[in-house]
Amino acid sequence: MLFKYKTNYEKIAMGLLSFVPDLEDVAHLQDELAWYQADDQHVLYLWKNTTGDFAGVIGIEITTDYVIVRHIALSPSDRNQGNAFKMLTELTQLFPEQKLMGTLSTTAIVADWEQQH
Repeated sequence: MLFKYKTNYEKIAMGLLSFVPDLEDVAHLQDELAWYQADDQHVLYLWKNTTGDFAGVIGIEITTDYVIVRHIALSPSDRNQGNAFKMLTELTQLFPEQKLMGTLSTTAIVADWEQQH
């Protein structure tokens, strides 16, 4: 289940975002987290697995026609295509009017998800 980021989730979000290769540097990670908080078009969601633990994060940019998946990461123990697909499916339920689109780093997983759905 997806939960919209709140500041009391900061440490969890930073831990999960640190699995994104481009965000290993703490300063860059903090800048990216601030970017998601800057306006309503950039949103960060945390994902809870079936045991109720936060195990994933998905960062998006919302436009009129698209939801652009900027970041997607799962904890190592939950990292598999099935869980990533669950996150993307839940995202489309939140934004049924927009089409999902990936960035250079997320296009492959979004394309694989589209083929399955």
